[in-house]
Amino acid sequence: MKNVKLSIDGQEMTAKEGMTILEAAEQVRIKIPTLCAMPELGFTPGSCRVCVVEVEGTPTLSAACMTYVKEGMIIHTNSERVIKARRIVVELLISNHPLDCMTCEKNGNCDLQNLAYDLDIKESRFGRNDKELPLDNSNPFIVRDLNKCILCGRCVEICNEIQQSHAIDFGNRGSETEIIAGLGNKLGFETKMTPGFNAEIKYSNCVSCGQCVAVCPVGALIDKAAQGKGRAWEFEKVKTTCNYCGCGCNFDFNIKDGKVVKVTSNPESVVNGINLCVKGRFGYDYIHRDDRLTTPLIKKDGKFEKASWDEAYQLISDKFNQIKKENGSDSLAVLSSAKCTNEENYLLMKFSRAVLGTNNVDHCARLCHSATVAGLAQAFGSGAMTNSIKELAYASAIYLTGSNTTENHPIIALEIKKAVTKNGAKLIVADPREIELVKYATLWLRQRPGTDVALFNGLMNVIINEGLEDKIFIAQRTEGYEELKKTVLKYTPEVVEKITGVTAEDIRKAARIYATAPTVSLIYSMGITQHTTGTDNVLSTANISMLTGNVGKESTGVNPLRGQSNVQGACDLGALPNVYSGYQKVVDPQVKEKFSKAWGAELPDKVGLTVVEILNAAHESKIKGIFIMAENPAMSDPDLNHVREALKRVEFLVVSDVFMTETAELADVVLPGVTIAEKDGTITNTERRVQRIRKAVEPVGESKPEWQIICELAQKMGYDMSYNDPGKIMEEIASLTPIYGGMYYNRLDNGGLQWPCLDANHPGTKYLHKDKFTRGKGKFSAVEFKEAAELPDEKYPFVFTTGRVLYHFHTGTITRRSKGLNEIYPEALVEISPQDAEELKVKDGEFVEVASRRGKIKAKAQVTEKSGKGVVFMSFHFHEAAANLLTIAALDPISKIPEYKVCAVKIKKI
Repeated sequence: MKNVKLSIDGQEMTAKEGMTILEAAEQVRIKIPTLCAMPELGFTPGSCRVCVVEVEGTPTLSAACMTYVKEGMIIHTNSERVIKARRIVVELLISNHPLDCMTCEKNGNCDLQNLAYDLDIKESRFGRNDKELPLDNSNPFIVRDLNKCILCGRCVEICNEIQQSHAIDFGNRGSETEIIAGLGNKLGFETKMTPGFNAEIKYSNCVSCGQCVAVCPVGALIDKAAQGKGRAWEFEKVKTTCNYCGCGCNFDFNIKDGKVVKVTSNPESVVNGINLCVKGRFGYDYIHRDDRLTTPLIKKDGKFEKASWDEAYQLISDKFNQIKKENGSDSLAVLSSAKCTNEENYLLMKFSRAVLGTNNVDHCARLCHSATVAGLAQAFGSGAMTNSIKELAYASAIYLTGSNTTENHPIIALEIKKAVTKNGAKLIVADPREIELVKYATLWLRQRPGTDVALFNGLMNVIINEGLEDKIFIAQRTEGYEELKKTVLKYTPEVVEKITGVTAEDIRKAARIYATAPTVSLIYSMGITQHTTGTDNVLSTANISMLTGNVGKESTGVNPLRGQSNVQGACDLGALPNVYSGYQKVVDPQVKEKFSKAWGAELPDKVGLTVVEILNAAHESKIKGIFIMAENPAMSDPDLNHVREALKRVEFLVVSDVFMTETAELADVVLPGVTIAEKDGTITNTERRVQRIRKAVEPVGESKPEWQIICELAQKMGYDMSYNDPGKIMEEIASLTPIYGGMYYNRLDNGGLQWPCLDANHPGTKYLHKDKFTRGKGKFSAVEFKEAAELPDEKYPFVFTTGRVLYHFHTGTITRRSKGLNEIYPEALVEISPQDAEELKVKDGEFVEVASRRGKIKAKAQVTEKSGKGVVFMSFHFHEAAANLLTIAALDPISKIPEYKVCAVKIKKI
């Protein structure tokens, strides 16, 4: 685009052709008021007419948000004519708007109020037309007051164009115009009866994201939980990072009287801008729950009693030292946490190795993405997302597999939707369930659960046979191709159709799209990692990406989506049994010597046990003491009856957490930790971006941040571990961890940095493997298809698979303590296909019993086309119907990840 010269209010400037006057004025810090346009989000409804300006030579006033700059334009934004027109517009709005500013929640942060003040409007010449419409309180999170709606269209735009839910729209005409329920998604979504604004209509496709609340310029849409708790000028805002999924969204905690009142969007957030999901925007009322842990607890005669910190530390120290002396260091183990900060994960793995003397340290990444770390490290030399979130929107094609992105990573899903609807990308979805993004897909490959390797091999068979592989990339940047070729040539589309259920024709179509698109981004999540073949599945993603040359450039790559806020960081910081921070191997003598010298301790040199192995060893009474930090294996691990029995058999169990979880109930000592709002530190999102979290409120009761707990316990056990603040811990991390070498707090304030960031001057890394792979050449791996560990049979005829839902997170520890989230999704559901429901004579909403060889649960049936015939799906958030009582603890032999996605069950109607 060429540049044009123009003048705004006498100020000469240059702007790019295609810019609006509103955008050009913003560049030279001239503010043109608007009630509808939001240039930062691309909104130009042009409905409010407040932004009119005078352009010399033009007979009428021009809307700045809809008028594009031209060479030689002379623009006046504040002339007498302009002010007169704005006054008329605002007076017309006021004539139809309640003047209850004194009691309005938006007082002090209302664009209409501010405009009236700036224009010195005290009353409207057009009289009053007071509406008396009832408030709509039907949504758990949002109050809607149509009396205050000025029909700016912002809520409609963000719902339809950004969120793409199409839940609301304009309805009626003239003076009867109002915001009404939308007609559903333009792509043909079914209307679903999710709670929306109107109790009678139920807005179709509303996901309660609150995007509409974020952009409303007046008091028509209000955060329900924040009503009556403070005005805009009373809040202190603290920018922080969300602690739910791995997207790493930023937002502001709004603080008054030492409490978090609400969350508001921060447009400067690099990852998400103004966008947030329902959990990120509304799911923080758990912070001030009355059932928070506030003091240390020691179990005596089967009951917990309050204790002092010193008493708790002394008991833990005595018991751990006794176990260590009598049974050796490897009879102890530590479980770290992807819910805690980088600094806390680093300190706990240091505590395990330098104080307890064992490499038996692991965390929940073992249960979700250990296959990613193992597979991508083998193929590329680095086990992380290769590219960045914002790049997804500009890919020519996207291959999405094993990721229900709109529910598990909602903000990343917005980038995928943008790629398809705004930029013309072709989307291929490979998933046994009908997820929302299927409606956006060019192709949906509905494979049988557990057959991903065969499907990938079939795609690569077509690419090679049709000569579509990137021969130059393969020759220059990879090794092992001939062995891969020999293997995949056996997997013809016809052979793969018999294994997967995907037609040979669709396999060929998908392969051609993948191979011929200029840039392809492959996205996956736990749908392909949580298998006994999880590492093989991940190796297959690397194979097809290298085969087509889709690595090492923008909008390509292999992009695993991390399930919890700091899964990536907990791995990076060495909360794993085989590596220190930065994936430095514990069996490497030089690495061990480096850490030993830095920490002043003799360190163990053999690889420790993983999560499932630790609990198996506890079941066999080989592990006698465990410290668990903010994890809940009594709900999250497979084969829960076995896990819970193992935890009961542990001689001494210590748990730190913010609530009395199912795991904490089994502990001998419970230590009260703090929430994300009560501590400082950093977390690393799924795109390797290290970002700050900031203390917003004081800890409740006697609770303490985990980094402080670890230090004080280490001191009690005779090891000098002391830091003034988490920033000092990060300085130590940077000194010992090459990929985090430049991660100093003063560099992380404006959007954070993506590793590798090698020193204080390094800018961070947007995408990996640009010129060469971390390991040198990328390595192809010939992978054969293997069946899952347990398949359906006559006695257990259904495939059982698990996952998450939008409104809850992990084991439900915090989301089930959020009033609105629990109201909107209150109970466990068993998804059953209509065909299976008919055969079982089960109707929607009736209770069923689901049983495997390991346990059984009772829950309501949800009859839906989402699940295919013979496949049953459940989320694992609900302790009343814990899905992991059914799952199998069979492990991937390489990454030791359990097979959550496939086991055999039977169902009967209750």
